[in-house]
Amino acid sequence: MSIIVKPDTKVLIQGITGSFGARHAQLSLAYGTNVVAGVTPGKGGQMFEGKVPIFDTVAEAVKATGATASAVFVPPPFAADAILEGVDAGLELVVAITEGIPVRDMVAVKRAMGENNKTRLIGPNCPGIVTPGEGPDSTGGCRIGIAPGYIHKKGNIGVVSRSGTLTYEAVWQLTSRGVGQSTCVGIGGDPVNGTSHLDVIKLFMADPETHGIIMIGEIGGSAEEEAAAWIKQYGTKPVAGFIAGSTAPPGRRMGHAGAIVSGGKGTAAAKFEAFREAGIGVAATPSEMADTLLKMM
Repeated sequence: MSIIVKPDTKVLIQGITGSFGARHAQLSLAYGTNVVAGVTPGKGGQMFEGKVPIFDTVAEAVKATGATASAVFVPPPFAADAILEGVDAGLELVVAITEGIPVRDMVAVKRAMGENNKTRLIGPNCPGIVTPGEGPDSTGGCRIGIAPGYIHKKGNIGVVSRSGTLTYEAVWQLTSRGVGQSTCVGIGGDPVNGTSHLDVIKLFMADPETHGIIMIGEIGGSAEEEAAAWIKQYGTKPVAGFIAGSTAPPGRRMGHAGAIVSGGKGTAAAKFEAFREAGIGVAATPSEMADTLLKMM
């Protein structure tokens, strides 16, 4: 099994005619992702790569194709509206790849979505989500976002991470050891985002085909500690963790907008301690993430 997306998930791409969106639409199609539509206002009626219809609005695309998930490759000034367009169209999943969306815009998005909205938001500023498939290089799966598909392998380890590059590192370490993944989720590093570590951890724990989990965090915020506290009480599967940014001085942002230690909170040391208390295997360096989990298993 997998979480959130499956190989047959119908995907639309907002911003499919932009250079970045087009490139990753091509890569997702090559991976075997079921891309059924693109959305670019003013270009409705055209075709992408001769096989993917383009629509002016998400609502039109959903009505015509039955798409249930979206990847947002829309410039920062317009990305919040693009997210809400997907929400208004009733999509089950919106994956916002865009980096640099103003925090104020994302606060408005979260307020508009509310707590009972049926749409799951992943991101923004994230690499997206991959459920590997059965084909060569795990093609035939579902790739929404910018993660390199070829590094994945179908299997039983779940990966959740705030860092894009460390997501890829963990996946490649597993694949290089002959160990596959159920689903890999890059949740993004912005201070206001959609899906959290804990949201994904709960899904992995409930998935019978996920046998172990790698959780990668960063300095800043308390999301990792919250996930660790839940794992300590309810966790039923081995979890290995790593926190990036342990050398960052207080007040210095490292990489992501949310990776900043403020008021003595959100330090790597505090997160590592929370991991240890929860029985999460701690990888001392990024190169040890896969081995730490595999030893636990």
